[in-house]
Amino acid sequence: MTAPQQVPMVEMKGITKRFPGGVVANDKVDFTLYAGEVHALLGENGAGKTTLMNILYGLYTKDEGEVYIEGKRVNIRSPSDAIKYGLGMVHQQFKLIPKHTVLENVLLGYREAGFFMDYRKLRQSLIELTSRYGWNLNPDDYVWQLTASQKQQVEIMKMLVRRTKVLILDEPTSILTPQETVQFFASVRAMAASGMGIVLVTHKLDEVTRVSDRVTVMRKGRVMAVKRTSEVSIGELVTLMIGRELELSYQQAVPPAQESVLEVKELQVRDDRGLLAVKGVSFNVRRGEIFGIAGVAGNGQDELLEAIYGLRRAHRGKVFLLGKDVTNRHTYDLVLEGVSMIVPEPQKGVGLGLEVAENLLLKCYKRSPYSRAGVINRDQMRKKAEELIRNLSIVTRSATAKASTLSGGNIQRLVIARELFASPAGDLPKLVLAAHPTKGLDVGATDLVRRLLLGLKSKGVAIVLLSDDLEELLALSDRIGVMYKGEMVGVLERSATSLEEIGVMMLGARGAS
Repeated sequence: MTAPQQVPMVEMKGITKRFPGGVVANDKVDFTLYAGEVHALLGENGAGKTTLMNILYGLYTKDEGEVYIEGKRVNIRSPSDAIKYGLGMVHQQFKLIPKHTVLENVLLGYREAGFFMDYRKLRQSLIELTSRYGWNLNPDDYVWQLTASQKQQVEIMKMLVRRTKVLILDEPTSILTPQETVQFFASVRAMAASGMGIVLVTHKLDEVTRVSDRVTVMRKGRVMAVKRTSEVSIGELVTLMIGRELELSYQQAVPPAQESVLEVKELQVRDDRGLLAVKGVSFNVRRGEIFGIAGVAGNGQDELLEAIYGLRRAHRGKVFLLGKDVTNRHTYDLVLEGVSMIVPEPQKGVGLGLEVAENLLLKCYKRSPYSRAGVINRDQMRKKAEELIRNLSIVTRSATAKASTLSGGNIQRLVIARELFASPAGDLPKLVLAAHPTKGLDVGATDLVRRLLLGLKSKGVAIVLLSDDLEELLALSDRIGVMYKGEMVGVLERSATSLEEIGVMMLGARGAS
């Protein structure tokens, strides 16, 4: 990597942000971004890194501190102000209109276009951008036709046509294959080489070392260190993030049993539009096995797990649990049979208006010792909830606090605690459907969840693990099934595959079954 030009583009000095309840999200934070630099921003959930970037982009207002853009003190009160100063931000959730073309999506909100727009000129600009960064994108394609990677390119393109000087990227590779990630990083380096300053918010430590020039590490609202990436190791970054060393290797001494817990046979499932999202998928999961599922987002993985759990009707095919046909059974019946599911968006799996304790015991509050003769024993619920809060390190004021007061990462921990350790029968689940269980979690929480899953595996629990993180799948899974356009294009033994092979199959190549 070439050394960035030492021209400060952004300086944030003494930034403090307080939220109701006495929470200090940013505590006198300093942050500097130079022209031509890729600057990684790391920290646990609740460390304050997203809050800091939201302040820079005008989504939050600061309580104290100063912001300078190219040496000039500015007051950024909204994203409109940020855009005016040359700032752009690409969020994890894309803000595109599927029924419009790439060109139309780029044009929306592009004030510089004026009332009369030279579409031919803008279209040519987009063609030049796609050529410059090696993107496979046509300005006339409709967004609904695009892959997740191409949609991300459109979002970045919206920033580039505005001549953005500073680009903030929030977890940009969570939807990409390994091959797409390599191409994306090449684009990021090319943007930096053109003089842009780029902030990379990521929880993937290897990405920091691969693409960034410097890294700022935050913990509990404060900056712990600012380092040149070439001078820091992953181990040092972990220690700075969580305040202790962490062993990131995972031993799997117990092989799976031969008994099948889950059998899926020729399953077909329709999506919300009535189209087939899952097309004749078959696989089985044995007792004490972690069966990983890889695939670019939108290839039927989520619909597959929803159908198994009764959240979506199967169009054809069968689902068997320990030999019993449970196809299209009600979700509550499956819960009683010992099936748990960690949802991909934890906010959808909790009642934000309910207490933390009520959410944790949601599946079993009707049973003893939490309820007798229809009367809820709140003391027993609170004791169990406090135990789960301690074991899963859920950061909350109390078991009686509203779930809406928790951060996204702590809501994810809440869902995991409930699904894994608060079953109606009081026993461990027989089958866990883990859909993106570590998504959005910091490195310490991710390690905790992974070890919990391996602990359940060692006790005979069958686990289906759906993850965008291929390294996570390789670290935890016994076998990995790869999905492409609703089909299972291959099932691989973890010991006999690689990131590259899985990545190629995610793009449609067929492998072993």
